[in-house]
Amino acid sequence: MNRPQPARIGQVALALVALLYPVLAAAAPGPPPGEGPWVVKARFQERSQVDRFAGDYEPWEVHHDQGYLIVDVDRAGWQRLVDLGFTVEIDAARTAEMLKPRVPLPGQGTETIPGFPCYRTVEETYAAAQAIVAAHPTLASWVDIGDSWEKVTPGGLPGYDMMVLRLTNSAMPGPKPKLISTAAIHAREYVTAELMTRFAEYLVSQYGTNADVTWFLDHQEVHLILQANPDGRKKAETGLSWRKNTDSLYCATPSQQGIDLNRNFPFLWACCGGGSPNGCSETFHGPSAASEPETQAVRNYMVANFPDYGDPWGTGIPSPPDAAGMFIDIHSSGMLVMWPWGHTAQVAPNGTQMQTLGRKYAYFNNHTPQQAIQLYVTDGTTRDYGYGDLGVATYTFELGTSFFQDCPTFENVILPTNMQALIYGLRVTRAPYMLAAGPEALSVATVPSGTVNAGAPLVVNASLNDTRYNNTNGTEPVQNVAAGEVYVDTPPWSPGATPFALAPVDGSFNSPIEAATTTLATGAWSLGRHTLFVRGRDALNNWGAVSAVFVDVIVPVDLTGFSID
Repeated sequence: MNRPQPARIGQVALALVALLYPVLAAAAPGPPPGEGPWVVKARFQERSQVDRFAGDYEPWEVHHDQGYLIVDVDRAGWQRLVDLGFTVEIDAARTAEMLKPRVPLPGQGTETIPGFPCYRTVEETYAAAQAIVAAHPTLASWVDIGDSWEKVTPGGLPGYDMMVLRLTNSAMPGPKPKLISTAAIHAREYVTAELMTRFAEYLVSQYGTNADVTWFLDHQEVHLILQANPDGRKKAETGLSWRKNTDSLYCATPSQQGIDLNRNFPFLWACCGGGSPNGCSETFHGPSAASEPETQAVRNYMVANFPDYGDPWGTGIPSPPDAAGMFIDIHSSGMLVMWPWGHTAQVAPNGTQMQTLGRKYAYFNNHTPQQAIQLYVTDGTTRDYGYGDLGVATYTFELGTSFFQDCPTFENVILPTNMQALIYGLRVTRAPYMLAAGPEALSVATVPSGTVNAGAPLVVNASLNDTRYNNTNGTEPVQNVAAGEVYVDTPPWSPGATPFALAPVDGSFNSPIEAATTTLATGAWSLGRHTLFVRGRDALNNWGAVSAVFVDVIVPVDLTGFSID
């Protein structure tokens, strides 16, 4: 349920929690006096306990290998844990942090969330997106795809437009493969919208300077639903532990109203105990599939923009290996990368390929890669809808260790590592089921670096690497590198592309990591900027993601007759 973050509880109450912690923990399974909430560490013996509890409550973290979960509960939630056989104890430090009044820090302005200067409000997120469009009109557009619940409900709050920030070079014709991402569909997960807003800012700022970012936006589209639950997010910005939207029709308790939008999608909605029929529950799945306007907006946008590769769940037939496009739903917390299915332990028809890419993502952000069911049962989710109904490769990122993540952790850990994961995602959006299995082209560079005299030879060097996977939850097979190629101006997927072979520096391709090189003649190249695209292939014939570098061809300066005294 959506429980209030009681900012009005003062420092005396916080001190009391800390003082009484040893007594309270020893007194388990009974809760301390009052109604809560408390953050607790709940130990379990069987996975079924987690599945049953997570049908009504959303844990912060679940550690199946160590037999415990972290969750915030009120008195009823504490009793639910005890009834299911958990052993419960208060986490005093996290409880104190959760109960801390949400007030602006010294010098903090009004444009960010009180106490969290690194996170922008809904309005500031929207303003940042509009600023991107204003500064980069050929690269960005701001698209209205629907309305929030408050906006469509007469007599309530004004509500919000459901908006998408679309990034691509509009001068380059399509069709183009698309990465679509949602953030903040669960309102209290502060980190998610900010990560994706900064991702957008990075892409437009690097276009034309960074060769990879330039081809990402020339040849692909990025669609970011930065605030997928704006009504609920406004509740959470005040310090409330608000998860759902603000639909008030199904629960009489104001602090527990709303529908969990990530249990409301139509694929196998309410099938398997992964959401709750209780209108006051945190995971209330709604009265019917896609009942909420926010869900409808996201679903309709996915249908309009992704190819339909069929029904992998119903037919058991995998999507084509070269199926283009990808969907990522950004959440917190738990430090996980997950892929379908969430309702069954059965491996999805494209499950092995999604696992490969999941392990690649986890290499960059140091999260645990796993099929979603390994956390607990879920149904009616964005992730399983995108794959189950459309056949598109889909993922959930669970960022960090808290819904209200502290700013230093966001800035120094979550932001840089997940930025690298998202950048890799753009490398493989063209064929995510295939490209993650191949070697990466790393350290692509030229000699001379970046600039070459017209007609002079140009050396291209790269490291081809087939080993970069996160193996904390199973080992991804690796192969020897078998080949490498470089393309000039025309990328390998385009008609008329001409490959130039890379040669192994040590004389043979016989290991998973290979230094490779070639020398290109530039006599026929025009003056000005050129883009070199580099890729590698492994022994199983898997081509990997492309990396690019710019080279400027210039007229050599004639210094004949000049001397230096």
